Amino acid sequence: MKTHWILVGLLCICSLSFGQDCSQQLLENVDFPGTDITSVYSPDVEHCQMLCTQHASCLFFTFIRADWTRDNRHFYCYLKTTPSGQPSVRTPLLGVTSGFSLKSCSSDLQPCLSKVYQNIDFPGEDYRTLFTADYEGCQRECTRDPACQFFTYATGVYTPEKIRYKCFLKFSWAVPRTPIVEKKTGVISGFSHNVQMAQHSDTACQGKLFPSTDIPGSDFMTLPAASPEHCQTLCSAHPSCTFFSFVSNNFNCYLKGNKNEMVTTAKAGVTSGLPAHFCQLDNNWVKLAHEGVDFRGSDIRFELMDNADICQSTCTADPNCQFYTYVNESFSDRSYWRRCYVKRVITMPAPPKVTKLANVVSGFHQRNCV
Repeated sequence: MKTHWILVGLLCICSLSFGQDCSQQLLENVDFPGTDITSVYSPDVEHCQMLCTQHASCLFFTFIRADWTRDNRHFYCYLKTTPSGQPSVRTPLLGVTSGFSLKSCSSDLQPCLSKVYQNIDFPGEDYRTLFTADYEGCQRECTRDPACQFFTYATGVYTPEKIRYKCFLKFSWAVPRTPIVEKKTGVISGFSHNVQMAQHSDTACQGKLFPSTDIPGSDFMTLPAASPEHCQTLCSAHPSCTFFSFVSNNFNCYLKGNKNEMVTTAKAGVTSGLPAHFCQLDNNWVKLAHEGVDFRGSDIRFELMDNADICQSTCTADPNCQFYTYVNESFSDRSYWRRCYVKRVITMPAPPKVTKLANVVSGFHQRNCV
């Protein structure tokens, strides 16, 4: 036991040494070259900073602004990390802005994205269109629709004329998606009890599941899921999903889109069901632990703990944690025993691409704005 607490102490010291002081400063025309985790699109540096804050391992970033002239990589947000938590190099570079994650700043993990962007397009992920008199009406419609995360609006002088005043409502995932779900002996995985899996509604509803039933065909997306209820939540969050099938032996969740018919067939090991919209599904499934299941990837950190219940409580108490995996003493490699991995993925609105386009206005929903 003494050795165990020494290890915990050393781990805490290491996590502090790899951590950061809260630094909200943005460094204009400064590059943090190298050490990239990934690149994503952002309309501005503040949005890029929030993506870094929500990413499990991002500690700092460099954003390529609209005034960048070396090539066409405008609106690229490069998420970065180092073992020290600090950039290895800082160099002057026109057209970029760099900064740090706000993980240590007690930042709002559901930020109000109040800006709108003139002559900026968020192409792709359209699920509904309508005509509105101005972009404010388009943004109000996006805010009203729980599936809408961002929008692009064609103004009254847009070319071609036939789509002037057209409002494009767009989707991105606002619920946590476990990147990999797989069977593994000696681990237990689960979710934070505080994780938000759906847009809040005052109306409660019961989901409809069909055990030992498949709905073949009409697949438009396959995602990992821990259970039929998790799969149902993913289907409910996507505006194009009309029903789903979950395969228990490989944890595949098949989202399906067919508004005309639903043909079912008996099949062992498959659970199908219907989504629920504009109501609050029972979320007791979030509180279940899944023994022999690994949620691989998206680690924020790990700590040594005595059991999976403490790991789950730690995840629930940490506002950054959405799900976890605990390694118990039946795992094959004893060097991993008692590790509690706390995990998260990005859930804020994130356009798949950002480009310059004359006479359009783009922006985000205002549901998080008071």
